[in-house]
Amino acid sequence: LEAMGEKQVTVEGRTYPLPQPFFVIATQNPLESFGTFPLPESQMDRFMMKIKIGYPSREAEREILKGGSRRKELYSIDPLFTADEIMEIQNEITNGIHVSNRVLDYIQDIVDATRNSPLLTAGLSTRGALALLHTSRVDAYFANQDYVSPDNVKFVAPYVIPHRVLFRDEYITINREEAIISLIGEVPVPVF
Repeated sequence: LEAMGEKQVTVEGRTYPLPQPFFVIATQNPLESFGTFPLPESQMDRFMMKIKIGYPSREAEREILKGGSRRKELYSIDPLFTADEIMEIQNEITNGIHVSNRVLDYIQDIVDATRNSPLLTAGLSTRGALALLHTSRVDAYFANQDYVSPDNVKFVAPYVIPHRVLFRDEYITINREEAIISLIGEVPVPVF
């Protein structure tokens, strides 16, 4: 968590800064939980997004079966960007994508909706609201927009919100992403 939150690690009392850019990609296998423990909510909130990849297609799985491990191929992949170029893009996203007060209000209305929903015992945290804002900016950037629209917010919300909120016991089996999409659908969208 220190690496994710503070961009540093501490080993035996000594702190080491991590090189920039730095990010964590973690995997989860929900089918095998024996001998593992679920992450507490405070740790889940540190992950910006949760994306379900699912199983490979039949054809892709066949290629995997025929080819065995292709791990060696990873070492021959040419990078698309240098670290400096990634940091430049991050700067463009943070400083070059405008967010209007109406969109900020919309994000706060979504946050309030999660905090007041009868489906949830705990709504979106401030850290979660910041993640929703940042990922909305990223979506706008890759859509070649210089501003965030409500559509950007709605698009990223199912990847940013569900793993951060707590559903009441009686709703634990519902599809979390669909529930969040439905909840957001009840929030009035600002008109521009």
